[in-house]
Amino acid sequence: MTNELTELEPLALVVNPMTSTRKWQRRKKARRLIEANFKHKIYIATGGKQATVDLVQKIAPDLKTLIAVGGDGTIADVLEGLNKAGCLARINFGLIPLGSGNAFRRAFDLPKNISRAIEIIRQGKTQWIDLISFEDKVAGFVSVGATALVTELKSRQPLPAFWGHVWTGRKILSLKPEPMQIILEEARDRQGNKLSRLELEISVLDIVIAKTNYFGYSWLIAPFADPLDGWLDITFFEMSGLHYILSLPSIYFGHKQKYLRHFKASRLTLRGENFPIQYNGEFLGRRNEITFKVLPKALKLICPIQK
Repeated sequence: MTNELTELEPLALVVNPMTSTRKWQRRKKARRLIEANFKHKIYIATGGKQATVDLVQKIAPDLKTLIAVGGDGTIADVLEGLNKAGCLARINFGLIPLGSGNAFRRAFDLPKNISRAIEIIRQGKTQWIDLISFEDKVAGFVSVGATALVTELKSRQPLPAFWGHVWTGRKILSLKPEPMQIILEEARDRQGNKLSRLELEISVLDIVIAKTNYFGYSWLIAPFADPLDGWLDITFFEMSGLHYILSLPSIYFGHKQKYLRHFKASRLTLRGENFPIQYNGEFLGRRNEITFKVLPKALKLICPIQK
């Protein structure tokens, strides 16, 4: 593509001004810059999560390009809307980062600076990336267990963004690993051994299923994940909550994960009792069973080309 914005049209930007940090209202200079570049192409979701999903589902069929303005929560809602509209693989998807959680941005080396982010969009270079599919949603990362519980608790209290996670994260200290049944299909282990199907019964504190490397706040939670490799990246944290907290610096920088049970797989089924799930930093709910599948080359992302 050329650097002319017209090559990406019809184009729209979707903003949810009611995110926890409300940066669309607070960062007036950034807002004016976005408005100056995209003028009448900006759509404001007048409400919460569902309003964003509904808006995207409505406008996506008439678009060639859709830009999410926000963080991981807004990205989750926009991708859900695209998926429900049946437009996920057809649309050029871009990001202007204006949120507290920036895991998706970090995973693809997208600039935090608004001017540079707009320039990346104007250049219009796209790359196919994989996503995780589950129920009627798609995501770059999912967790089941302790970190999902933190997301659930954070959604119920008033502290925004980082401090909300810190406050509710204390709960992990008292948690114990829970028994779960794990079914991996078309998988391979850390040594590269191929497994058509593997069933495990283990006690686990947290499970991370990823296509992208990061949680929010530059947390390298899945150092072996690759958005281009056609696999789910799955890590099992088989430890107590106290052990997890004591290991947090090592987990944050991705070192501890080298010594944990880890697989690549095309499909993962989890069975347990009322376990919490979060995706892209959004709380999904609690389930007794759920299946995750990889969606190879699911999305055309506007980004610097990955090597």
